[in-house]
Amino acid sequence: MQNDAQTLDTLQTPCLLLDEARLRANVDRMKAHLAGLGVGFRPHLKTAKSLDVARIAMTNPEGPAMVSTLREAEYFAEGGVRDMVYGVGIAPGKLARVSAIRSRGVDLAVILDSIEQAEAVAAHVRDTGDRVPVLIEVDADGHRSGISPDDGVTLVGIGQRLAQGGAVLRGVLLHAGDSYSLNDPAALAAAAENERAAAVKAAESLRAARLPCPVVSVGSTPTARFARDLTGVTEVRAGVFMIGDLFQTGVGSVAMEDIALTVLATVIGHQRAKGWIITDAGWMALSRDRGTARQSVDQGYGVVCDLSGRPYPDLIVADANQEHGIVVVRRGSTAALPNLPVGSRVRILPNHACATGAQHDCYHALDSAGAVGAVWPRINGW
Repeated sequence: MQNDAQTLDTLQTPCLLLDEARLRANVDRMKAHLAGLGVGFRPHLKTAKSLDVARIAMTNPEGPAMVSTLREAEYFAEGGVRDMVYGVGIAPGKLARVSAIRSRGVDLAVILDSIEQAEAVAAHVRDTGDRVPVLIEVDADGHRSGISPDDGVTLVGIGQRLAQGGAVLRGVLLHAGDSYSLNDPAALAAAAENERAAAVKAAESLRAARLPCPVVSVGSTPTARFARDLTGVTEVRAGVFMIGDLFQTGVGSVAMEDIALTVLATVIGHQRAKGWIITDAGWMALSRDRGTARQSVDQGYGVVCDLSGRPYPDLIVADANQEHGIVVVRRGSTAALPNLPVGSRVRILPNHACATGAQHDCYHALDSAGAVGAVWPRINGW
């Protein structure tokens, strides 16, 4: 939706800013990379949770797309998206809601990794006649959920139960989440290859049992960024790369100058003897995420920038209360604390775009001149 001539000086703070040019550049770069590797792209919309961002990221207005909540699936379905995967293991109690979304002409697929889930889906299909499409989740690296690619017996058993129940086995899906703990390009490329090899092995087990496996889906921002060969893969999923954050900068998959998201904040006070600047953006605006504390550079609760988005030297939000951010020069730095009187405005780069975005209900989209060009709604909840 269009904006009523708001500016960075008049917006109520704290609020969320999104640099549209950076967003588009990040998306274009990823699409070109994956096209060069001969695979499709299914953007993960869990970070953005915005139809305006989705329309930039998707191949066409109907998709494809990935979501992490059924609330997202409902929201994007209302906006005309028709090809989605619900990327969290299905709970039997959610299948009625899945079918309600599908009844609106949406091709919504689910994922699972157990015989019990497969039997629940099969029972739902028998009861409702809705032949829900399913992807079997495969464990790429021990990070989270999924079946080992070496466990062909379980993979085939799940596939057979789905087929017997009338569900549609669409393929396999992997998420190389352990790549988030890496920061070396060679190691990230190796993680991408491990993900690819695991996906292909699982798909081959299904096909050898004469079960369908048309889709071989992999994805994480780091492995998507560093993949060099995707033979046997049909699509890649990634999402946080389009907006970016400091954690991904620490991994090496997003450059700091490509981060499109910032929180606009106002200076509300000083503790000069302590070298503190106080802002109105605490952890309710920035999120509690401290993921960079585990990386080689701890960015506190965020990196502080001027109104143009240029970081001040070594200036971070070192601590945060619910509605107060404590801005200091990074320990050990020789940089000077900038002169920021009460009422001054700053922009703060987030640690985790998903968590920071979840604190807000809209983006103030910045145009090429750095002015607020539009307000883009976003949703939260499950």
